[in-house]
Amino acid sequence: MVPLKKVWKKPLNTSIQIMNRQEVKQLMAKGIYDSKPIKGVLEETNISWVILSRSHAFKIKKEIKLSFLDYSTLELRKKYCEKELELNRRFSSIYLSVQPITYFNEKFTIGEGTGEIVDYVVCMKRMRGDKRMDVLLTQNKVDPARISLLAKQVANFHQCAEIIKNDFNQEHSKELFNDLNSVHEVVLQEFDPDFSEVIPRLISFSDDFLKRHAGRFGERNRQGFRRDVHGDLHSGNIFLYEAPVIFDCIEFQDAFRQIDILYEVAFLCMDLEFFGRKDLSDLFLGTYESILKCFPKEEDKEIFFYFKCLRANVRAKVFLLNSKTEPDPKRKSQELAKGKKYLELALSYKEELNRSNR
Repeated sequence: MVPLKKVWKKPLNTSIQIMNRQEVKQLMAKGIYDSKPIKGVLEETNISWVILSRSHAFKIKKEIKLSFLDYSTLELRKKYCEKELELNRRFSSIYLSVQPITYFNEKFTIGEGTGEIVDYVVCMKRMRGDKRMDVLLTQNKVDPARISLLAKQVANFHQCAEIIKNDFNQEHSKELFNDLNSVHEVVLQEFDPDFSEVIPRLISFSDDFLKRHAGRFGERNRQGFRRDVHGDLHSGNIFLYEAPVIFDCIEFQDAFRQIDILYEVAFLCMDLEFFGRKDLSDLFLGTYESILKCFPKEEDKEIFFYFKCLRANVRAKVFLLNSKTEPDPKRKSQELAKGKKYLELALSYKEELNRSNR
């Protein structure tokens, strides 16, 4: 990788970020990569910008610092770009390189050259947006054969993934689920009164479940089921080509990626069920299990439902938090609707567990 150089700062740029959104748009519209104009379009998430050119995708990390993520310096952004490249190459060939972004003569360039380094970018092959799995799910165009291939790919990856020998931390697991309380105010303000007890009911259920099954959670860790995997395996991070392409694993926090393999599988199964495709969820799980056994005890089936409930919890929180800062009324309504649907899904897993224990 290229060495760090002095950080470029424009005197008139008082933004906290070294590259602000306007400068990223300038790179997108007029920047150069491989001696050619980029001429891309911009997609934005809470933590990154992604420029899509005709043949490439360029991911730039925002200069932010959160409780679980630190991209606040050029050195850290370079470090996590390199880590993202290394981790994702375990299962994807679309990750090409990490390159500097330089600025010279009022022009941005991706790649080594004249000028001072202002940031770093992960360079990838561009994939077709209409092949992304969440898009295909909304169009009811997901081929079950692709799901079987995906399950085999994930199981084979999990088989080879590094085993992580950590003790089960019941208090940490409790805090992870109970952070759902951070959106309780949104639920009270935006939803019907009869929905007001959903979060307290889910939290009470989780506290009790973790207490009753703490021994098995710890045993699974000791048996090698906790591994260094993807960490964010949902339909938005998968392209369904003839051979499925998985991308965008979590690089910024090892604990989010070093998890029980059943927790990873639960995310994708929950996601498929969110789209109303329980059939595809069952197909994925059955194919995966034919390669990598992850239910050695009957109790593990209950843990799987708990993991699906937790994943629905986390997704609900993401959308409900987004709704608090979304200025566009239509988009806010969409975020709220998705958040409520995920809460309802989490509640359905809780009820399913309750029925199975009667």
